[in-house]
Parts: sequence; structure tokens; C-alpha cells
Amino acid sequence: MTAHVVQFSGGIGSFAAAVRVAEKHGTGNLTLLIADTGIEDQDLWRFADDTSRLLGVPLTKVSDGRTPWQVFRDKRFLGNSRLAPCTRVLKQIPCRKWMEAHKDPAHTLVYIGIEPTTRDRARIPAIAHAWKPWRTRFPLCSKWEPPLTKEELFQEARALGVAPPRLYELGLPHNNCGGTCVKAGMRQWRLLLDVMPDRYAYAEAQEEDLRRLLGPVAILRQQRKGVSRPLPLAELRRTHQDAPMLPDGRDTTTADRDEMTKEGVR
Repeated sequence: MTAHVVQFSGGIGSFAAAVRVAEKHGTGNLTLLIADTGIEDQDLWRFADDTSRLLGVPLTKVSDGRTPWQVFRDKRFLGNSRLAPCTRVLKQIPCRKWMEAHKDPAHTLVYIGIEPTTRDRARIPAIAHAWKPWRTRFPLCSKWEPPLTKEELFQEARALGVAPPRLYELGLPHNNCGGTCVKAGMRQWRLLLDVMPDRYAYAEAQEEDLRRLLGPVAILRQQRKGVSRPLPLAELRRTHQDAPMLPDGRDTTTADRDEMTKEGVR
């Protein structure tokens, strides 16, 4: 019998993937595998528990025991939009260890909730390679699955009686690391400052502590006139408070045209 393991991130994509796997294969041999990074928003766990109850499948939670900030200190490297060791240490390694202990690659399929955007589809070969020897499936990117927008996935969850995670409702594009993912770009950090200033302040304090340990590093970088430099969260906060974003998400300065960072994978 084939085992079906959903890599459940707590995001809307992995929710939709889990629902489709359950509909197609049932829940008797279904696992919802989720990694705890130690800094997830509390509503992620509400959403995960609601998904578990909807499907009648318990969460299988794995954890390294550290937070991303602790990993950065241990690695003596501050994660950023280009390289984030926390993903491998806190998610990939714990999940893989669990798979090695519990699931035979010859009789197991792993499902990932990649959403059907061009950028996300481009990640599929690398994700599939990283999961070998387990075989992977991407339910939302199947040629038989009509491409759905994030809002359509939210509507689907609500129709099933599951409220989407609150970070989405606040305008954040992903439901991971409590909104403080180091792979995020300047726009997301500015939004976090607006909607969750306490959480931004905590991340800023953590970054400042790591700067004292590692030198003039930063999560973000800014490029102006061909010169790239680290942009600390403290500086971004001061700039943004002087020129907050417009309702449509554009900054009232020209900073968005100058920024170099790109938003990463969640």
C-alpha cells in the first residue's frame, strides 16, 4: 500500500494539496508532516489543527528545537533573501530524518503544495531532486488541475469551514515564520512594521544582536546607483516611518525602484 505524505507548511497551498490527496486517496494512509521553526504565528497552529480535524488526520510534528535566530548564531551567518540556512536546518533535515525512520521510498509519495505561478513552477525540479529517493507530486500544478489564485484557494478553505491564516488576512503573502522570514523582501518587512510592529521590533532586535556578533551584516540589501549595501531593519524602519506605504502597497518614496531584494520561497 502506498503511503501519502503531505509536506504541510501551514500555508494555503499545502492545505489545498492535503485536501486533494485526501479526496483522491482517502485518509487511511495519509500523513500531515509539519516542521516547527519555533517562531510560527499562533494562528498557523490553529489553521493546522483545523485542517487536521477536517481531514481526520493527526499532525505529525517534527522540530530541531531551535529558532532561525538561534541557527544564525550557531552558524555564525545571518540568513537573507539569497541564502537562508534555517530552511534546511529547521525544515528539510527534521522532515527527512522522520521520513528515513518511517517511510520506505519505494512505497511512499510526497506531496508539496506549490502554487501554480510561473515562479513557483520553476522550483519544482529542484524540490523533486532534493526529496529523492522519495517520489514527489505537486497537486496544484497538475495538468488536470485548473490553476487557482490564492484568493480562490482561500474561498475553497472557507467553504470547507476552515478560516485562512490571519497573516494572509493582514496582507502578508506567506504564512511562515510569523511573518519574519528572512527570505522576504523590503515590501513585506515594511508591511510587517505596519501591521505587527511588536514582531518587527523583535526581529530588529535579533538582527542588531547578530550584527554585534558578526559585523555589519543585514537581512536585506539595497542597491542604488550600482552600489549594493546591507540595509538593517532599524534603518528600514526609520525610512519607512518617514515615508509609509500607500494603500496599494507602493512606497511614497522611490525606494521600491531602488531595492534589489526579491521575495523567496515559503
